Amino acid sequence: MSIRDWHQYDRPREKLIHFGAPSLTDAELLAIFLRVGVKGKSAVELAQDLIDHFGDLHNLLRASQDEFCQAKGLGLAKYAQMSAVLEMARRHFESGLKKGDIFNSPELSARYFTQQIGRSEREQFACLLLDQQHQMIHFEVLFYGTVNQASVHPREIIKLALKHNAAAMVISHNHPSGLPKPSQSDHSITDLIKQALSLVEVRLLDHIIIGDHGRWHSMAQAGEI
Repeated sequence: MSIRDWHQYDRPREKLIHFGAPSLTDAELLAIFLRVGVKGKSAVELAQDLIDHFGDLHNLLRASQDEFCQAKGLGLAKYAQMSAVLEMARRHFESGLKKGDIFNSPELSARYFTQQIGRSEREQFACLLLDQQHQMIHFEVLFYGTVNQASVHPREIIKLALKHNAAAMVISHNHPSGLPKPSQSDHSITDLIKQALSLVEVRLLDHIIIGDHGRWHSMAQAGEI
């Protein structure tokens, strides 16, 4: 049966308009993005097949270009559309913060870092620089690769803090395919950075570790800083 033959409030687009986006399932949301199905399958059925194929919606949205384009019903045009939608969401979130939101909780910091580095397939180390009121001054990814004392240089972090006249900082790195559990190396580099920043009177507020599937760990919240 075609979606056009469904009851009005069962069609994903009409359901969203009348009841709001939160009322839709992952498959229904994806179906609106796909717009059409394939021969023998409605857009919703195709969407569910794709979610099953990738494991969940999160994995589908994090898929590489090759993985995405090889899936049935997708392709380069859909990949470009998806990338544009994700980038608009990231910029929307970031622009709201630039208007004066204060980073006063691990949850807000984790949301921000998830938007910035959560989809990366490479390990990244990032710094969020804050003023006295904990408003954002600057964000920058400083290092790539394994996070340890050999690859993360505290002097570069100090230079960045002084350049932007920061009063406080939140650091973060991602575990692209694992749990956001801090390693002994994570603890060691955090202690080293905290000590180095204290010499220039910059407070290290937190170290957020971003895992897969939207999971994160706050070392401050866990009493590890």
